[in-house]
Amino acid sequence: MSEQQFDIVIVGGGPVGMALALALRDYDLTVLLLEARALPEKVDDPRPLALSHGSQLILQRLGIWQNLVQSTPITTIHISNHGHFGHAILTPEDAGVPALGYVVNYHDLYHSMGRMVREGSNLDYQTNALVTAVRTDLPLAQVTYQQHGMTRQVRAKLLVLADGGKLAEQIDGIGYQTHDYQQTAIVANVRAELPQPGTAYERFTLNGPLALLPSGDEYALVWTMPIAEAVKKLKLDDSHFLQQLHEQFGDRVGNFTHVGQRSSFPLILKHASEIAGHRAVLIGNAAQTLHPVAGQGFNLGLRDAWELASEISRVPPDTPGEPGSARMLAAYSRRRQSDKRTSRIFTDSLVKLFTVDLSLVQSCSSLGLTALDCLPPAKRLVAHQMIFGTKGWFIG
Repeated sequence: MSEQQFDIVIVGGGPVGMALALALRDYDLTVLLLEARALPEKVDDPRPLALSHGSQLILQRLGIWQNLVQSTPITTIHISNHGHFGHAILTPEDAGVPALGYVVNYHDLYHSMGRMVREGSNLDYQTNALVTAVRTDLPLAQVTYQQHGMTRQVRAKLLVLADGGKLAEQIDGIGYQTHDYQQTAIVANVRAELPQPGTAYERFTLNGPLALLPSGDEYALVWTMPIAEAVKKLKLDDSHFLQQLHEQFGDRVGNFTHVGQRSSFPLILKHASEIAGHRAVLIGNAAQTLHPVAGQGFNLGLRDAWELASEISRVPPDTPGEPGSARMLAAYSRRRQSDKRTSRIFTDSLVKLFTVDLSLVQSCSSLGLTALDCLPPAKRLVAHQMIFGTKGWFIG
C-alpha cells in the first residue's frame, strides 16, 4: 500500500479542526484534513454556539466571521442562584469590549468554514474518511482510514487529533482523567413573552445550571439536571415542559410560549493527562470535554487551534524535523497549560459549588455573586477569563 506524506494531518473536520486548517493555509505546508462525516452542506445541525468575543476575533482573523448569515450579540450576562438572594450582571464595559460574546448557528458556522477549507490551495480536505488507527511509534506518524470502501494510509510530520478521544488512546503516554457528573443537558430553542434583547442568563439550581442564550427572536436553552430527571422532562408535552422551565427560571422574560425540538447529551469532564506525544498533539474535544456551564468548551478548543498554528508558524517549515518536533510540541504544551487548567477548574468549580445542598454553602455562593457584582476588578477578571481565557494577548 503506497503512503502519501504530508507535513500535517488533522483528524476531525469539525469547527476546531477546520479553524486550524484555515490558520495554516498561508504557510508553505502540506495539510490533510480528514472528516468522517459528509460534506458540510449535507450536515444540518441547528445547535446554537456561544462564541466569546475572543473567539469572534479569531474567526474574523480567519475570514470566517464576515460570511456568517446571522449572529446575536450578547451585551449582558445575568447570573443568579435559584431560591437565594444575590445576583451578578456582566456587561461589555466590565471587560472593555464591544460585546461579551455572540450566539451563532452551528451549521451556519460549519458550512461557512467548509466552503473556505475547500478553497485553500494547500489544503487536502477529505470527507467520509473514517480514521481507524494511528501510530506514533514510527519516525513519522501514520494514519489509517476508510473511505468509500477502501483502506488508505498516510504519514505526517505532525498528527493533530481535533475530534473525540478514542484514537488518542493509541498514542503512548496519553491517557484521560474522567469525571461523570451524572447529569444530562437538555437543549432546545424557546420563545418568551418578554424577551430581553442581547441578555444571556445563567441560573444556578441545585439540579444544575440553566442557561438561556439570546438567538435572534428566541432563546437557546441549555438546561442541566440529573439523568433520571432529564428522562422525565423529555417525556413531558410542550406546555408542561415550559411550565416547569418557568418554575425554575422565574419571571425575568415572562412566560415561555413555545419550545422547539428537544435533544439531550450526557455531561462529563474529560481531559487528557498530556496533550502531546511523539509527532502528535491533541486539541479541542480530543484534549478536553468540559461542562457547558459558562460556555467555555468550544472557545477553549478554538484557542487551542489558534495557538497551535501560531507555534507552528514560529519555525520555518524547512527546519529539520519541523513541524512536529519534540521541542515544538513541548513549547505548545507549556503555552496551553495555564489556560486549559484554569478553564477546567473554573467550570468544574461552578457546577460543584452551586449544587451542594447545604444552606450555608448556598448562602455563601449567593453572597459571592453579590460581592462579584459590587467589585469591578473581580467582574473584570471573570469577564476576561470567559472572553479570552487565561492569556488574552495572543489575539491582540
